[in-house]
Amino acid sequence: MLLAIDVGNSNNVIGLFSEGKLLTHWRIRTEWTRTSDEYWILIKEFIMLNDVEAETIDDIIIACVVPPLVPTLKEMGKKYFSCDPLIVGPGIKTGISILYKNPAEVGADRIVNSVAAYEKYGGPLIIVDFGTATTFDIVSKKGEYLGGAIFPGVQLSLEALFKNAAKLPRVELAEPDHVIGKSTIESIHSGAVHGFTSMIDGMVLKIQEELQQKALVVATGGIVDLIVSKAKFIDIIDNFLTLEGLLIIHQRNQD
Repeated sequence: MLLAIDVGNSNNVIGLFSEGKLLTHWRIRTEWTRTSDEYWILIKEFIMLNDVEAETIDDIIIACVVPPLVPTLKEMGKKYFSCDPLIVGPGIKTGISILYKNPAEVGADRIVNSVAAYEKYGGPLIIVDFGTATTFDIVSKKGEYLGGAIFPGVQLSLEALFKNAAKLPRVELAEPDHVIGKSTIESIHSGAVHGFTSMIDGMVLKIQEELQQKALVVATGGIVDLIVSKAKFIDIIDNFLTLEGLLIIHQRNQD
């Protein structure tokens, strides 16, 4: 079995694959100070809830955008699973060309998403990932990673609004009933949801104009369903894109 770990700035998404199929997945908060033993305890509890023996997990692949956690997770893999985890980064086979000025700068999650989306849907592609940051990644018809755009995520923007505007309250993200809010909370909900969907639609149009062709738009990420329901130009919602990309990259590095 393969344990796939996607470490984001806010959450870790963990998937368990058997013979190329996703058996189950979990989401936990990203804690920079968590030790390898703590990660082991959490993962062991999850896999036991699914009647899986830890001994049956013989491979681990990790995409991590929090560098201090890489050695922690590598230590956990060696200590408790007797394997050396494959870390997505420079030097591993991805199957796509990265046409970035400095390929090492591209976040591992962005590469993994691009690999999975191109494998599943072909190109050209625009991949929108709703995480701590909202990222746009563009893949050509030939399967080349062309670059993209990075924008503050919805939750990050709401938190910044609360911390920097004295009279505005902290609110949970929720679907607004109207574009024109009738209270401060309704107005924040409208700005968060309708503002972000307008940004997404506008960015998609600008990217396609620069590409001079229409591209398939694939969306993923923790809050994708709420935001994308209001957007006009999202073609596909793929909630497990990153985990599936980790599986594909693992398979490509088996030799």
